[in-house]
Amino acid sequence: MASSSEFGLRLAGLRQKRKGRWTERAIEVFLFLCALLSVVTTAEIIWVLARETWSFFRQVPVFSFLFGTRWTPLFQPPSFGVLPLVCGTALVVVGAALVAIPLGLGSGIFLSEYASDRLRGILKPVLEVLAGIPTVVYGYFALTFVTPLLVRLFPATQVFNAASGAVVVGVMILPMIASLCDDALRAVPQSLRHAGYALGATRFEVATHVVLPGALSGVLASFVLALSRAIGETMAVTLAAGATPKLTLNPLESIQTMTAYIVQVSLGDTPAGGIPYLTIYAVGMLLFVITMGLNLLANRILRRFHEVYE
Repeated sequence: MASSSEFGLRLAGLRQKRKGRWTERAIEVFLFLCALLSVVTTAEIIWVLARETWSFFRQVPVFSFLFGTRWTPLFQPPSFGVLPLVCGTALVVVGAALVAIPLGLGSGIFLSEYASDRLRGILKPVLEVLAGIPTVVYGYFALTFVTPLLVRLFPATQVFNAASGAVVVGVMILPMIASLCDDALRAVPQSLRHAGYALGATRFEVATHVVLPGALSGVLASFVLALSRAIGETMAVTLAAGATPKLTLNPLESIQTMTAYIVQVSLGDTPAGGIPYLTIYAVGMLLFVITMGLNLLANRILRRFHEVYE
């Protein structure tokens, strides 16, 4: 009887183990399919962009597209120089960086080095609420608040201008920089802080000369990722910066970004299949290449300045 009971227990254990293996196998297959779906979706998007972009460049020289200074694909005679769109995008991104990087880094240092746990628990969620506000709201905020303020300071400011778009995009990416900088700074071991204090350094000196260099990889990566987010912003700059493709460095003038142009042409007034329609994909491919380049740069920065603490 004892041997029969022992045999039954072993049999039940084998069945349970086999059932567990099948469950693990099913979970593994499901997770693999999820990952495969992401890869296939990304590959399909790239394929569509590449196919339509190739159709565009079969009719428009690549050199004229990349280095032309006049962008009028919807007019006659058409011109397909994308530099005005790139210049408008650069104005917004640089302006957003001037707003977001100092404020975001300062916020991250305060949350990590100065704020108490209770205050940090209040401020960080409130700061991250900014990331949940719809971008359309930021666009109308730029038109109704930021632009009138700029007009008071600089009377030559146009109703639609790059500076207004840069300010609101800077506010939009500020939570990303602050949150990532805070996480990177808090990852620095406390022993390095204590060593700085033991040498007589003040809290500010420890934060800027010990903690910040120790978290340099995460801080720089947060800047690059936030700028990638700024490059891809659409609705806020569409409403705030205008729709005038212009090769200018004056942030008080109306400009048009690459994403804003895609929105303009995608409204349905342009017939599908023509060259004006294919410009959507050409501009989208250029935007994709720029964004991917920034992401690769962020990964390279992480590997170059990566610090490992035991």
